[in-house]
Amino acid sequence: MVDTTSYDNADFIPEGHSYFDRWAKAAASFRARWPRALQRLDCPYGPGERQKYDLFFPETAVRGLLVFVHGGFWHLSGRKDWSHLAAGALGNGWAVAIPSYPLAPEACIAEITRSLARAMPVMAAEVTGPVLIAGHSAGGHLTMRMVCPDVDLPDALRARIAGVLPISPLADLNPLLMLPMNEYLRIDPDEAETESPINWPAPPCAVLIVVGGSERPAFLDQSIRMADAWMKSDLRVVEGRHHFDVIEPLADPESAMVQQMLSMAAGG
Repeated sequence: MVDTTSYDNADFIPEGHSYFDRWAKAAASFRARWPRALQRLDCPYGPGERQKYDLFFPETAVRGLLVFVHGGFWHLSGRKDWSHLAAGALGNGWAVAIPSYPLAPEACIAEITRSLARAMPVMAAEVTGPVLIAGHSAGGHLTMRMVCPDVDLPDALRARIAGVLPISPLADLNPLLMLPMNEYLRIDPDEAETESPINWPAPPCAVLIVVGGSERPAFLDQSIRMADAWMKSDLRVVEGRHHFDVIEPLADPESAMVQQMLSMAAGG
């Protein structure tokens, strides 16, 4: 029997339903205090209303670009809810781009993947140096999809991608086929196969998979299986962290997560 709550998070986290409002307030507060001259907001990468990104520059010389891809099960949220998570990379001299993308049910997951692939070279053209891609939950899925060989990225950009950081990612979409959420995701068996990073070969860049030790078992299973599939990846299970607070260290320039992420651009 399918456990229809296996990928539910808010009901299993104390005050879980308050997190999206808390994130939006933290993001707005960050934008209000970060120097306006170091922000470029609502930059288009395509014709759609959600095909835009926000770009933040550090107060020092730029060392590279971090792209952060938000989660929300491909049908919730947008770039304005996550600005505060740029603080960690910015504090280490990295520019940070946060794109929005079309959401389900108006877009299927394959279309969302293609939209983000369209955004990647536009965002990468903003700065020189290495590129890192991080993402949370469904954003973790999209992060890994960007380094799968079927995704259409320019060769020069692929060569710049030094590493990916999927946080609590969805690596295998097949378990979602029988869940209520598929009424709006509209994943069919073919798309579940082609859009699952676990079915594609490991990329040449570094991969760091992070998942909270207190997450729902389904998310722990997804991360462990993904690390097994991409055997050279590094898996970190962060004890005491759940699906919503596991991303908080991205806002801290000194956090282990940020330092481990940036070390991928230094070759280890």
